[in-house]
Amino acid sequence: MELLAAAFSAACAVDHDSSTSDSDARDSAAGHLPGSESSSTPGNGATPEECPALADSPTTLTEALQMIHPIPADSWRNLIEQIGLLYQEYRDKSTLQEIETRRQQDAEIHTNAHGSPASEETPEEEEDEEEEEDEPASPPERKALPQICLLSNPHSRFNLWQDLPEIQSSGVLEILQPEEIKLQEAMFELVTSEASYYKSLSLLVSHFMENERLKKILHPSEAHILFSNVLDVMAVSERFLLELERRMEENIVISDVCDIVYHYAANHFSVYITYVSNQTYQERTYKQLLQEKAAFRELIAQLELDPKCRGLPLSSFLILPFQRITRLKLLIQNILKRVEERSERECTALEAHKELEMVVKACNEGVRKMSRTEQMISIQKKMEFKIKSVPIISHSRWLLKQGELQQMSGPKTSRTLRTKKLFREIYLFLFNDLLVICRQIPGDKYQVFDSAPRGLLRVEELEDQGQTLANVFILRLLENADDREATYMLKASSQSEMKRWMTSLAPNRRTKFVSFTSRLLDCPQVQCVHPYVAQQPDELTLELADILNILEKTEDGWIFGERLHDQERGWFPSSMTEEILNPKIRSQNLKECFRVHKMDDPQRSQNKDRRKLGSRNRQ
Repeated sequence: MELLAAAFSAACAVDHDSSTSDSDARDSAAGHLPGSESSSTPGNGATPEECPALADSPTTLTEALQMIHPIPADSWRNLIEQIGLLYQEYRDKSTLQEIETRRQQDAEIHTNAHGSPASEETPEEEEDEEEEEDEPASPPERKALPQICLLSNPHSRFNLWQDLPEIQSSGVLEILQPEEIKLQEAMFELVTSEASYYKSLSLLVSHFMENERLKKILHPSEAHILFSNVLDVMAVSERFLLELERRMEENIVISDVCDIVYHYAANHFSVYITYVSNQTYQERTYKQLLQEKAAFRELIAQLELDPKCRGLPLSSFLILPFQRITRLKLLIQNILKRVEERSERECTALEAHKELEMVVKACNEGVRKMSRTEQMISIQKKMEFKIKSVPIISHSRWLLKQGELQQMSGPKTSRTLRTKKLFREIYLFLFNDLLVICRQIPGDKYQVFDSAPRGLLRVEELEDQGQTLANVFILRLLENADDREATYMLKASSQSEMKRWMTSLAPNRRTKFVSFTSRLLDCPQVQCVHPYVAQQPDELTLELADILNILEKTEDGWIFGERLHDQERGWFPSSMTEEILNPKIRSQNLKECFRVHKMDDPQRSQNKDRRKLGSRNRQ
């Protein structure tokens, strides 16, 4: 505390007339806490009235914080070693806490609003900001320190950055504003979660991969497919963690971590692409080994019972690298929401996020490429062409949706509607660039009788025509296999199935609600409260705490949504989510998302293209 007082005395002695350029030069030379000066102002220790330099010179607080002693290396390593959670447990606790925090915020603001106009939609972002300025300053609940329990477990003494003894004794919590403390917690979570992840990777290698009995059971090729390049992944994680540890040891107030993340994402995280791209073969090999090798099955069951594994199966360890690389991107997004706008730390966070997004996309493409090629070969083998043959296999083609629908036969007359042969079964294969219409024939084969490019498809929903024509829509092929226009009246088994086919066949048609790219400040939203694994190509796999805009809803319990953090779209059961009711929370989620994705903004031109396509759909 004496050191802190001395720092503030020195800060108050700074000449009020010092030029901004001189201040910037001192900051640049110091190299600590970039961008934090604008979000950090003195707390109880000194006020702007008592010390004008603190109010007018943005570098003063930074210089004061730089004088605080660093965390001893032994103390920090001791903290890392005491993290008792495996990454799977850590991740679950963190996401569940995130869900609960949103629930509380939603409920609090919704209750406080009490039906007042403040809870309604805000038409313009500028007006919204003005309203926020007019609100009473700093309500009591906003001053409270973050209550996110990241490492709450019997094996870890520390829950948060602010719980570190060095932080508690330094008095720094009296200086930093709540937003800066939240930023410190966000950076601290990235570091401690990496430590937990490395702990789980080490267990995967030492307990499973290097088990002598397992080595004798597995053929080298099987072991290679099962564990892939996990040693490379672990080596990168170890170096990455050491870099983060060094940064933590520099100062008890963390200057930044995004520059380290950027460096590793740009230069070292390619090992994740290699590992994740092997996922399809890894899963298949693991299932085959469990089914065909009793010795493998028995040994794995025995190893999983070890207390070290905390009741977690081998499969949860094998998927760790893919989970970590996607989670890292979300952790950077969380930091990005906390940093001062137009600051150096914001620029670094945006660059780190961009690099991580490229790695994640490459991982996803690697997985899809492996599975898609095999799927396309299998589909082509099943097809027999009644029309001119269309080559199915292509490196740029993949399956979007397949399934059976009922085709209406005969004229649309009341007499025809009473006949038993009103509908005939047809089978559709929809690819990203092509629609193939077939009839199923014996021997698990499909006879193709029509096709059309996906860009030349139009759909139209029939108005309520009674029970017989329920869930019926019209599909128009502007140019089919015979180079002419064709129309099909198709009936789906349910309302959701009809909506899903219409969305897939004509993706640019208008949905009930607008998408993220419309840049509106409000849209119906849900958050995922139960994980969901996609069962069909047009479905979206959900992770706990995902936030999604609702684009379409059906009465039988399905939602077509757009996930905010990556703009991926797909269908999922509404039972896996819960709606975010408060418009202020929804608006905040959208604003944060716009900020995260503002570097990649070719969206104005995309919106123009969508409007053109939308007008064509209505013709």
